[in-house]
Amino acid sequence: MPDLNRILNASAPLTLAGVPAGFLPWLLADLTRASSTGAVYIAPDEAAMRAVASTATFFAPELEIVQFPAWDCLPYDRASPTLRVMAERMAALAALQSKPAKPRLILTTVNAATQRTLTPFRVRQMTARLAPGERISLDSLAALLSANGYVRTDTVHDSGEFAVRGGLVDLFPSGSEQGLRLDFFGDEIESVRTFDPADQRTTGRVDGFTLLPASEALLDEDTIKRFRTRYREKFGATATGDPLYQAISDGRRLAGMEHWLPLFEERLETLFDHLPENAVIVRDAGDAGAAENRFEAIADYQANRVRAQSTDAGSYRPLGTDQLYLLPDEWERRLRAAKAHT
Repeated sequence: MPDLNRILNASAPLTLAGVPAGFLPWLLADLTRASSTGAVYIAPDEAAMRAVASTATFFAPELEIVQFPAWDCLPYDRASPTLRVMAERMAALAALQSKPAKPRLILTTVNAATQRTLTPFRVRQMTARLAPGERISLDSLAALLSANGYVRTDTVHDSGEFAVRGGLVDLFPSGSEQGLRLDFFGDEIESVRTFDPADQRTTGRVDGFTLLPASEALLDEDTIKRFRTRYREKFGATATGDPLYQAISDGRRLAGMEHWLPLFEERLETLFDHLPENAVIVRDAGDAGAAENRFEAIADYQANRVRAQSTDAGSYRPLGTDQLYLLPDEWERRLRAAKAHT
């Protein structure tokens, strides 16, 4: 049995040798309960993260488990992360802004932790509280949801979707296990009910809810203006004809736009900046290889995009690898500063 006090009070990273793979969730649960700031586990991949989450939930139900996955698309892709993944990431970042009511175990992956994301201030700024009695027009709410990354559909089935039907607004907020049905009387929210997206039947009432963005890339007046300015500065005046530039200028979301997130935000930080001070961080022994593969893949995809510009008329203009991702030396510095144990 590892010495928990030695791990918690270590002045430098430790290597825990001979720890069986099946024992890891138990160790993480013990560290979470013993630490005043909880524990963080950086898994080599998403399968390992989900395995720990399901196991820890089973034998340590008293823990709050927060999962922060990576985007489920390739670096420099033309596709966006799925709505479900983006919603889960935003819910995790929002959860990390509040003091936990019970011991908190934070689970993430190498891919997620090596990518830059929104600042804690920005996450707090992007949340809104909606409840019965609040006044907001249907058009204003639809515009707010669209700006926050929600996709309008005829029927809501998944995270990040919303639908407007007469005086009803259905939406599936980030971090929620059920859909929400807002009943309007004029411009006033009369009631908020939960519903099951599988059969669309209402299941209960709630006093209100916190609306989180469904995407890390928002399209409001400030972000559109910032994107336009930075895109021109970085790629030149001829880039204004690019489909991405035109779509964002029109306030339209375009598949893959998240890969230019640094141009939308004043600045980005990392998951490490969202973690509690002195949090206990545990890495899997396979992290070194996973991180090396990750950095190689990022560099390769970026280089391929740069080479393709000469034949693709510049329609895909990639950012530098350091703008959306950590560089290898920065990754190692952050791990050493956080005293990440392996």
